[in-house]
Amino acid sequence: MIHLAKRVIRQTINDKRSIMMILVAPLLILTLVYFLLGDTNYVPKVGIYQDAIPHSFINALEEQDLQVIDLIKKEDKQAKQYLKDHHDVDAIFTLSKSSGMTITMYEPNSKARDAASGIQKAIASLNPSAKMNMSYVYGSQDQSSFDSLGFVFLALFSFFLVFIISAMALVRERSGGTLERLLMTPIRRGKVILGYTVGYGVFAVIQAVLLVLYAIFVLRLSIVGNIGWVLVAMVLLAVTAVSFGAAISIFASSELQVVQMIPFTIIPQVFFSGLIPIDQIPYHLGKLCYLMPIYYGAAAIKGVMVYGDGFMQIWGHLFGLIVYAFLLYLLNTQALKKFRKL
Repeated sequence: MIHLAKRVIRQTINDKRSIMMILVAPLLILTLVYFLLGDTNYVPKVGIYQDAIPHSFINALEEQDLQVIDLIKKEDKQAKQYLKDHHDVDAIFTLSKSSGMTITMYEPNSKARDAASGIQKAIASLNPSAKMNMSYVYGSQDQSSFDSLGFVFLALFSFFLVFIISAMALVRERSGGTLERLLMTPIRRGKVILGYTVGYGVFAVIQAVLLVLYAIFVLRLSIVGNIGWVLVAMVLLAVTAVSFGAAISIFASSELQVVQMIPFTIIPQVFFSGLIPIDQIPYHLGKLCYLMPIYYGAAAIKGVMVYGDGFMQIWGHLFGLIVYAFLLYLLNTQALKKFRKL
């Protein structure tokens, strides 16, 4: 038993990837979580129609470390319409004789909750028994967490599962000698990569379509826009995942090494998938989202499912996925040079 334990220890020490997985990866992920979920200097922005609200209310709002913005100076619109057209406030506080005190928010998220909490505390300091109505432009206060974050899980599951399957399958192809024998033929490297991408992409497309249809028609995940654009975004994300898996497999010599790369390649992307509002991430780390393929897919899916966006609103995210897949294709083609030089 002792000899077996010593052999396992020696093998693990000699495997740099295992050491990184055991010692470095947890520290890296924990540090990333600290930066992304730690204290943020973000100040919730509350819009008001200053002429219609007593000064005592405005002073109470400012005492709660809220940034109060007078909407009258910009544009005289109803609260929901203003939030649709502008994104410079997290919540709008209105006061009227007919509807009383109302907090209107764009959607249920952490920024809206922080703004609403600050408003409630401010009003409670003046009138503890005051009641306020809550309304959202998109979504509702009583909707489930699945309805709020369903688009995130669609993107994550599709990308992660396709990545694992394609990466491990390609590693198995290479370790079994299939790729080596294929590269001994006159076929070009680009066609090899394209063939694998199309082959595994077919199953990725089937999985994406099945996920969307099951989530919407069986699990009753709410959707505002056209389901067709959700399918397009899911398919492009799945194809990108195949290319991403191919890129990782080229630099891995076994299925275990593919798994060892997950903490460095997949887990960081989870934090930029929509679970955390990008502009609320401190230290300007939110800008890293543009390096993450999951961000583009999740943003497009959210735009259609939550906001009812069409092609004109999501084309940038779809184009980002296409560019990402193309760049990975070029990278994979170049990386095959180490297996065969044409």
